[in-house]
Amino acid sequence: MPRSPLIHGLYPIIDTAACLHSRVNPLDLAKAIATAGVGTAQFRHKGLFTRQVLEQAEEIGRVFRAAGSRYLINDRADVALMLQADGIHLGQQDLPPSKVRAMVGSSLWIGYSTHTREQLHAAEAEPVDYLAIGPIFATGSKQNPDPVVGLEMLANLRALTTKSLVAIGGITRANAGAVLRAGADAVAVISDLLAEDLAARLQEWLRLTRPSSAKA
Repeated sequence: MPRSPLIHGLYPIIDTAACLHSRVNPLDLAKAIATAGVGTAQFRHKGLFTRQVLEQAEEIGRVFRAAGSRYLINDRADVALMLQADGIHLGQQDLPPSKVRAMVGSSLWIGYSTHTREQLHAAEAEPVDYLAIGPIFATGSKQNPDPVVGLEMLANLRALTTKSLVAIGGITRANAGAVLRAGADAVAVISDLLAEDLAARLQEWLRLTRPSSAKA
């Protein structure tokens, strides 16, 4: 039987540092994502979670809740619980997924980043809802990025997990179709979402990541 991934197509990440660099208001980006009808999005803040950042994340959560979009918080299970988010995305240096699952219960999604064959294989046994793999291409969204995975390795790694697989790292409108054809269920996008016309950029991304478009 064909798989039915929990996440498919476009998985936008609202990264506060990328937004600041591009002079895009994170709330405006969230509104554009919600209006476009994207099913799942993530809020990513790698700095100190000040009161201002927390209030921003909370306001973004209200936007997604009103639109019926699933809202995940990067790294911080405590913030996800505080804001009544729909899930948490964990990295290799965060709390182990099993510990976080015990903390948040079964109702919240947990996503988990992997970067190597060994990590992906081990993550298949973790109590998570989807896995991320990357960076697929070179990326500027991390200060110390892991080695590039590439499309050929992505295609090989697809067979290691039955969970939804989200590709991340250096994914643009020019290469997203190839990433999906290589086996990813969804593409996580940060920098290439940011444009002067956010609504138009989101629509372009949705056209590119529809199943029929990705297979072309």
